[in-house]
Amino acid sequence: MTLLQTIIIAIVQGITELFPISSVAHNVFTPYVFHWNLNPEFLKMNFLPFVVMLHLGTALALLIFFWDDWMRIIRSIINSSKEVSLRLLLLLLVGTIPAALIGFVFEKHITNMFSNVTTAAIFLIINGLLLYFGEKMKKRGTKSINDLSYGQAAVVGLFQALALVPGFSRSGASMTAGFWMGLKHEESARFSMLLATPIIAGAGILEVPKLIKHSSHGLFVNSLIGGLFAGLFAYIAVTILMHWFKRKEINAMKPFAYYCWIVGALILLSHFI
Repeated sequence: MTLLQTIIIAIVQGITELFPISSVAHNVFTPYVFHWNLNPEFLKMNFLPFVVMLHLGTALALLIFFWDDWMRIIRSIINSSKEVSLRLLLLLLVGTIPAALIGFVFEKHITNMFSNVTTAAIFLIINGLLLYFGEKMKKRGTKSINDLSYGQAAVVGLFQALALVPGFSRSGASMTAGFWMGLKHEESARFSMLLATPIIAGAGILEVPKLIKHSSHGLFVNSLIGGLFAGLFAYIAVTILMHWFKRKEINAMKPFAYYCWIVGALILLSHFI
């Protein structure tokens, strides 16, 4: 990959990872839309680890944005009297387990799906349906994160695992599940973003060594540069998203659902015409 291609994918990933529109689908679409003739062996061996490197940039952006939350959690580990923050940590751990287990078991099958444009477009359209009808079916949320039970946190984490399929959005699925569990829009978005950090970090531990082993020095350097760009644009995206959900308690997901339908349909049409 050229440096320009890396930066374009990184910008797309940084913007779409936190918006509920599936960054993985967009990382599949980008080479297709720009007609990049990437080597199939590269896609098979390096594309997923490369995207995970970009995700690490996103994780860093989330860590910075939610720094106060994470510092309270760290202090709660040291000082067990900080019961609220310690409970938040336990909720995050419970919410992380389902996606981690499913990802570990089905990694090889999922990897083979990542370069399939048609599959990603179909699931992006389904993701739009989840966003649209998922919000329509819920009642107005009143809970904060710490009002969740551990079972409810596990349900949110289970929905987060949908993002292992290209086209489904991790943030979209987990936020929708948060709505169903009774969380307010802003709290659901916050819980989704906090859940992202351990999942992305865990994926990095598994995939980045593969990138180092199988890639050239140039690809690894480009991946690091891409991670920086992805992190910068992810920080901008999460700032916009949290402001949006703070203002919108009704139909907050509707614009994202429309986007998923339009982009998914256009990709499918272009693929078959």
